[in-house]
This record gives sequence, structure tokens and C-alpha cells, in this order.
Amino acid sequence: MSKVLIIGAGGVGRVVAYKCAQNNEVFSEICLASRTQSKCDVIAKDIKDQLGFEMTTAQVDADNVPELVALINKVKPEMVINVALPYQDLTIMDACLETGVHYLDTANYEPLDEAKFEYSWQWAYQDKFKEAGLTAVLGCGFDPGVTSIYTAYAAKHHFDEIHYLDIVDCNGGDHGKAFATNFNPEINIREVTQKGRYWENGDWVETAPHEIRKDLNYPNIGARASYVIYHEELESLVKNFPSLKRARFWMTFGDEYLTHLRVIQNIGMASIEPIDFEGKQIVPLQFLKAVLPDPGSLGDNYVGETSIGCRIKGLKDGKEKTYYVYNNCKHQDAFDETGAQGVSYTTGVPAMIGAMMLLTKKWTGAGVFNVEEFNPDPFMEQLMTQGLPWVEQHDIDLELN
Repeated sequence: MSKVLIIGAGGVGRVVAYKCAQNNEVFSEICLASRTQSKCDVIAKDIKDQLGFEMTTAQVDADNVPELVALINKVKPEMVINVALPYQDLTIMDACLETGVHYLDTANYEPLDEAKFEYSWQWAYQDKFKEAGLTAVLGCGFDPGVTSIYTAYAAKHHFDEIHYLDIVDCNGGDHGKAFATNFNPEINIREVTQKGRYWENGDWVETAPHEIRKDLNYPNIGARASYVIYHEELESLVKNFPSLKRARFWMTFGDEYLTHLRVIQNIGMASIEPIDFEGKQIVPLQFLKAVLPDPGSLGDNYVGETSIGCRIKGLKDGKEKTYYVYNNCKHQDAFDETGAQGVSYTTGVPAMIGAMMLLTKKWTGAGVFNVEEFNPDPFMEQLMTQGLPWVEQHDIDLELN
């Protein structure tokens, strides 16, 4: 029986709170905190009405270490589940170190003034967490997160050497909006408009945004245009699985979505450089975020499903082997259970499971860890029972050269 503090009350925070409440034999006490406490109060009321579980709420500025420290000292959790913005990872890690609690997040740190995705800032905390006897778990959403667990599971059970890894992410859903992002618009647009990058033969290969396209077939969805983009788990996976000769991340985008993106970029609305507007400094992308639909509002009437998995080729007993492991998640099922759409659900459920792994001592160790460094088996078992069951296929055509 453990107490946790969840920071962040967006769609992912809603899912994490719901799933922790559903597993209250592990998460006996929950505090949900955000910059806007009223958002936390709405989620807490929904959970009380639907599940009969009472949690506390709080207001906190996650950019402010003293405020975070004060809240953590007041709540006295065993760990913090960080589902706030990636800009706030380091302040929350600092507060966890100061108060002596474990840490978990779903996305790596990135600086506010630069669209740059890498783990170096958080890996630099290794000695601090190790000396404090604390565990920091990085990237425990779906991708990164489950995709890294899938890779570790494949390496443990199905391969002697993994040579080729393709992470494939398809959202085959339709929310009925002209243009909307499935998670924080500012983060989403920064992510998908940057240059592509993949690992091959010991080096990073950089591409223009959406330069590499291939039509891939996804279970229950069919063929979708898929594009190579850079995604953070590639950085840790090539480090922790040095036999990899190539590692890529593919994401599906519709033509209309890409057209909107091009227009947004061409007119300067994707810029993160402040501009002067009527005597005030504003960031165009932050303004755009304010006028786009709230991702948390997309769940109602969202139809279709996501399909995310790993397509892997390597050697087993001296013979070439292929392997595909994936999950499909229906948006409507996610909404019916938690009031959030499938993209939030597929991120929030793994965050809860990762916290469960720490609190039940299935994952242990002092320092900073990416999820693939832990035993994947208990996590994979929980995926089957917590709403994200996985399917595996052996020795099939992976559709990728």
C-alpha cells in the first residue's frame, strides 16, 4: 500500500489517475496536482463518482522547485509520476532528489527554447539518484515505454541478436476535427516537424522532415502512409542493444494533416521564437496551442483505433528470424473507461504500470534508468490485464527492407 503524487492533469494525467485508482491495492493514496487545481478536481470527482475512490488534489507550478518540494513534503508520497510537460522534467527530478522520493516520467526532457530531444540532460542525474538511493524511470509511456519493453522482451525470449528494429506507430482514428493534435499541440508539432533521424551502422542518419515514406499495413486498420521521424527511445535502445545495425521510428500521417502542418510552418505559426505583438512578447506556437482543440476534448465521438508495435529482425540459434509484437487500442473503449481518447490511454496505462513495478519491487535499483534496462516480463504481464493486451507474430514479412 503506497502513496503517489501525480503531476499533470491533462488527458494522460486523467488516465494515470483512473488506472491508479483501479489498482488501489497498490496505490492506496493518490494526490493529483497541476498548475490549475480545478482540472484535478474534475478528474477526482469523476473517479469518485465512477469508482468510489477518493483522492486529494493540489495546485503546483511544476517549473518552481521550492513549490514542488513543499508539495512533496506535504503529501509525503513514495514516488512522483510526472505527466506534466517535458520542459518540467528537470525541476521535478530536482524536487524528488531534495525530498527523497522516486521519479517516473513518460517523455524525455527538452528545453523550452529549442526543439531538441535527447536524454543527456536526464542521464546526467545518474550519480545524484544513485548516491541518494533513489530510482528515476525515464520514458514509461507507450513510445517511448512499451516499445522499449517490447524490444527488451524480444531480446530476452526470442533473439540471440537483434539487428533491425522498426517501431511502427499508427493512429487510425478519426476525431472529426479539421486539425487537432492527440496530445499537447506545442509538444506534438515540435516533434513531428523536426528533421528525421535513424540509426544505421553505428551512426545517425539525418533526413528532411517526412522525407522517407512507405505504405505499411497495420492490423485491423490496413495500409497507411508511414514516415520516418526521430523519436527519443531510439537513443536509449541503440545504447542498450549494441547489436542493432539499424533502428527506425515510423509514424502515420494523413495527407490533410501534413498539409495543415506545412501551412502552419510556412506562415510562421510553428515558430518557438518570441515575436512582438501589440507591445507584448508572444511565441507563435504557444498562441497556436491556445486556439487548437484541447486534446483532452477529443475523446467523445473519437472512432477508430491505434496500432503501435515493434517489427524486429535478427538471429536465433544461428538462423534469421522476424518478429512483430503490437497493441491495438480503440479510442471509444479508452473513452468509455477513463473519459480520455486512445493516445492518452496508451501513454497513461504504461505510466501506472511502471509505477506499480517500482512500488511492488519488481523493478529496483538506484540511479537513472530507461525502461528497457529492467526485467520486461512482469510489465508485459500487466499490459495483458490493464487494458493494453499485446499480440505477437513470428517469422512473417515485416514489409520493411
